Amino acid sequence: MRAHLGDQLVVESPGTGASRRDGEIVGLHHEDGTPPYDVHWSDTDEVTLVFPGPDAHIRHLDHLSEGSAERPSRPSTDEPRQQAGSGPGMPRPEAASHAGDIGRRIAAERRRQGLTQAEAARRASMAPQYLAYLEERSAAPSLAALIRLAAALGTSVDALRGGGIDLPPGQGQALLSPQLEDLSPDECRARLSTHGLGRVAVSTPDGPAVFPVNYDVVDDTIAFRTAPDSAPAAAVGTDVAFEVDHVDEAMSLGWSVLAVGPARVVTEPDEIRRLVDHAHSTPWAGGDRDMWVSIRPTRLTGRRISPAVQ
Repeated sequence: MRAHLGDQLVVESPGTGASRRDGEIVGLHHEDGTPPYDVHWSDTDEVTLVFPGPDAHIRHLDHLSEGSAERPSRPSTDEPRQQAGSGPGMPRPEAASHAGDIGRRIAAERRRQGLTQAEAARRASMAPQYLAYLEERSAAPSLAALIRLAAALGTSVDALRGGGIDLPPGQGQALLSPQLEDLSPDECRARLSTHGLGRVAVSTPDGPAVFPVNYDVVDDTIAFRTAPDSAPAAAVGTDVAFEVDHVDEAMSLGWSVLAVGPARVVTEPDEIRRLVDHAHSTPWAGGDRDMWVSIRPTRLTGRRISPAVQ
């Protein structure tokens, strides 16, 4: 029997084949994934050390359907072992790149309190391996686990879940040593990507105004759809500013990109057809918004906030 962090241990009911108990494997004690395991049981929300018996089997992370054969228990040449440096009880190396929002909030609050994972886990009465798993994987901890973590970190369950999502971004604490950096033109283009939600600043009869629009980028040209009588349509025939940004509230990080250039209405049928073919979605605002406006940037600048290099 071999397992990875996040796999499920299923203990069958003798004689019936029905699942009697199941839990998530949150800690390994051997590099080759053999027992024993720290298991977070779904029925009790407790983490215990388990030496699986003959009535237990592993349901692997690749979402094998119930009843499917498990992977071979013997090591095989085509089954990767943990890489050097992962160690017993640690997530596989690729796991760190898939942290979920709750995990990032937990990690951010723990660091703000100056706590190690071991100390925070002790305060929350959970295995350190399980806390590491929550921080490093896109996991869904139970309400009981969140209550214990919130108490240990001096915050609330609502905050760990992102309950302030309707509040304006940027209300979290600043980094202890922030660094403001300019982005290169290539980095700016990369953050514009191919589509998203941006803000166009235009002059209207009532004064300057900023409007959110769904946009696409085709051949370095920013394009969005609107209605001829809408406020964003006032951009046509003028130089406008177009801005996109991203804020990571949990980590107090962020970036913004500003594009400045002339806006024009797209009238050529072939160009309209090309924009429609490249469009990733219709405007979120709905309605008849078939007028394409394009912005070809003459100036592209950006900045990001990141931790200062120590």
